[in-house]
Amino acid sequence: MTDAAPNRPHSSGDSSSFGFRDVDAREKVKMVRGVFDSVASNYDLMNDLMSAGVHRLWKDAAAAKLNPRPGETILDVAGGTGDMARRYSKMARAAQARRGGADASVIVMDYNAEMILAGVHKGGEPEMSWSVGDAMALPLPDASVDAYSISFGIRNVAHIDKALAEARRVLKPGGRFLCLEFSRPTTGPIRRAYDAWSFHAIPRIGQWVAKDRDSYQYLVESIRRFPDQAAFKALVEDAGFSRVSVTNLSGGVAAIHHGWAI
Repeated sequence: MTDAAPNRPHSSGDSSSFGFRDVDAREKVKMVRGVFDSVASNYDLMNDLMSAGVHRLWKDAAAAKLNPRPGETILDVAGGTGDMARRYSKMARAAQARRGGADASVIVMDYNAEMILAGVHKGGEPEMSWSVGDAMALPLPDASVDAYSISFGIRNVAHIDKALAEARRVLKPGGRFLCLEFSRPTTGPIRRAYDAWSFHAIPRIGQWVAKDRDSYQYLVESIRRFPDQAAFKALVEDAGFSRVSVTNLSGGVAAIHHGWAI
């Protein structure tokens, strides 16, 4: 990733980053919605092309880390087309077959209705339900879910601290928090290779496949502006989570942050 934009938290006061620009936080919400309105129909295909399919392995690792269980209510925020929720549903059902228990409930929530519609069209599992909602103001009661996850979505919210506070609010005591997100490559060679791929290839792929270079340019820039592993870990801890751990994937290209609501 280039040195053109420092690695720093997304928001300060009423401003928030939109790629390499700082914009009014309320304006960012509208702009991000426009991005995902545009990319929704090609979202899954573009994920495969941009990551050469590796995102599937990252999601498998994150689902295993969350360890869905029978009878749990699992909230997948920024759940988009339901990739993570399908994994959670299948894993909870497999555990139920081994040891019994009630059905799990997996709530897919996304701010963007177009993404939810794309997920519904793709199909779901019996445990899944779909809902439009804001990560910064979740339409759920306090202490109502057993596990909360957000995958490749928290960098798109206007205020990360508000989204983390909401995650902490809706989790039951002892509940689990998991965030899968692009992060900071841990070595110079990996960082340079990733820079070359992300800043040059991904926007071009977006233009060729989705006819939308600008949206994918934003997605690449938003990754660069997201806090690195240590900085984001501190934000998760500041939100009230305990025993926060970081697991790097593919040399830090992505990372899992996991914590407990204790």
